[in-house]
Amino acid sequence: MERPVIAIMYDFDKTLCTKDMQDYGFIPRLDMEPYAFWKKANEFGYGAQMDGVLAYLYTMIEECKRKGIRLTREMLVDSGRKIVLYPGVREWFDRINLYGAVQGVQVEHYVISSGIKEIIEGSGIADKFTKLFACEFLYDEDGNAMWPKTAVNYTNKTQFVYRINKGVLDISNDVDLNRSMPDDSKRVPFSNMIYIGDGLSDVPCMKMMKAYGGCAIAVYQENNREKVEELLLGDRVDFIFPADYTENGRLNKTVHNLIKKMAISDELVKENARQLRELGSVNG
Repeated sequence: MERPVIAIMYDFDKTLCTKDMQDYGFIPRLDMEPYAFWKKANEFGYGAQMDGVLAYLYTMIEECKRKGIRLTREMLVDSGRKIVLYPGVREWFDRINLYGAVQGVQVEHYVISSGIKEIIEGSGIADKFTKLFACEFLYDEDGNAMWPKTAVNYTNKTQFVYRINKGVLDISNDVDLNRSMPDDSKRVPFSNMIYIGDGLSDVPCMKMMKAYGGCAIAVYQENNREKVEELLLGDRVDFIFPADYTENGRLNKTVHNLIKKMAISDELVKENARQLRELGSVNG
């Protein structure tokens, strides 16, 4: 019998790493300060009345052209090698998976990020995720980025939660995503989901968790603690914790408790279904 699946979904920037992923390796290659790059991207987006994520992807392409730098997959992956992760992140996934296995469930990890998939691939933890849902470039025959292949903005993040819920992970497959499906046939029930983010960009997914029986967690550094506290006070998240993924951290303990609770709930649902089947066979 297959084990129940629990999905833990993560934003990436400031959730697993300490700042925007472009700030570590990509923007320094342009000989720019992060503030200057993001100011330019945001001003362009406002002026063009353009989605903010598409605006920054466009700015990445244009700034590389202006500086005579090839924007290639390899360059972005290499930029990801400079990412600084929070304490305990590298060991977190195997540790949580092991705890889930002891509880009789299969834990899967997913990224849902407005950052760059290729940069995440260079971070050293990409293989820990079942799927990376993030922005991605389309490349020409010479390997140069020419157009956004995937753009993940703050509101369309929720479609990827639905994909995980239904087990439709191919983002080109909208037919199965939109097909009606009974709740008991969905691969990962919302009640078996945990979303971990860091701020307002994660609110749509966090509210979705709150509405459908999953769990929403916000992590913080001291410089954004107040904003995260507002999420808790506004009932947008269930818990807030320092961005500490170590074995002795409060986040680790709470996720363990959530996995244990979800595993028990699954057993109770199975027992209820078993009894209904037995009564049906007797009465039949």
